[in-house]
Amino acid sequence: MNIRTLETFVWIARLGSFRAAAKRLYASQPSVSARIAGLEDQLGVELFDRIGRHVKLTAKGRELLVYAEKMLNLHSEMLQVVAQPTSIHGTIRLGVSETIAHTWLPQMIERVSEAYPAINLELDIDISVNLADKLVNHDIDIAFLMGKVNQPGMINRHLCRYSLVWVASPRLAIPDTPLSPADLAQWPIITYPRKSEPYTNIRSLVDPMNHSTQIHSSSSLSTIIRMTVDGIGISALPREIIQQELATGRLKQFEVEVSIPDLVFNAAYGAAPGGNVVHAVAELSFTTVSERSIDP
Repeated sequence: MNIRTLETFVWIARLGSFRAAAKRLYASQPSVSARIAGLEDQLGVELFDRIGRHVKLTAKGRELLVYAEKMLNLHSEMLQVVAQPTSIHGTIRLGVSETIAHTWLPQMIERVSEAYPAINLELDIDISVNLADKLVNHDIDIAFLMGKVNQPGMINRHLCRYSLVWVASPRLAIPDTPLSPADLAQWPIITYPRKSEPYTNIRSLVDPMNHSTQIHSSSSLSTIIRMTVDGIGISALPREIIQQELATGRLKQFEVEVSIPDLVFNAAYGAAPGGNVVHAVAELSFTTVSERSIDP
């Protein structure tokens, strides 16, 4: 009985499938099955009831899970306190909203590389709605996303916020005086994807004024910026990601009488056994944000 076998057992119990656990552990399904078979032989009990492709814990399996989680927690804590950083290895799957990828993510990755040189980061850039689903389904270990993941066993911590500024191509000749919501609703708007907070906030701002306002949504920030620079419409974006466009005059900021809420990001991750390294990587993100003074 070793840590790898116990970790395999816990992930099968958590995911309900040998195949899903094998994918999560970067192992083959036969090797995962062999570990559990060996563990069952060693203990002399059956740990799982097999139901087609899915499994569920037996009574003895549920008893073992309590101890296995305690042992994984203790093992992870021991590594954090005693071991050299170079001996802590593994892969952390990090889901990141594109706004963060455009700002301080490179500095955070550099910090992780310095603190834990044997840790590999596997990046998944996606919209916040998808990141929340991936975190719940254990497809990623940490998510930097807008909003929270309101599921049992999830830790949500405030990470940073970005104020939005309205911008447009100079060729659109937006008036220099602040626009009212009714004025704003006359222009095509390019924004974040449907179901996102910015889309919902902008839609609620302009709909009462003009139900026919064109709102083009995209899951790609690069596409939103490019469409705005090309004069297809106006947009509200974090100043931090369009500094170059503003400095070169390809985009021009204008004022609106009514403000829209900031983009508020959280770091979300599971309160899972043996997750000390995940927590440590999350802590490095807070340090990076604090140093860049992005409203920690």
